[in-house]
Amino acid sequence: MAVKALLLVLYGAILLSMNPVDIISAKACPLYCLQVEYMTCPSSGENKLNPRCNCCLAPKNCTLHLADGTSVYCKGN
Repeated sequence: MAVKALLLVLYGAILLSMNPVDIISAKACPLYCLQVEYMTCPSSGENKLNPRCNCCLAPKNCTLHLADGTSVYCKGN
């Protein structure tokens, strides 16, 4: 049953001119949210940006500034 479903997705992707590898290798994000006050990114200088829940949802090389005063650097993959 699972093989049929996978083949159906692959055939559909081919018919829609999509790359099946992109569909299968999609990035899975964890379902948790840190207590982020704001976010900073090199591209925006020192501007405080709207926070993201975690690094999976934030742009790479940005920093999440947490409510407890610590920070988390979101390195690129």
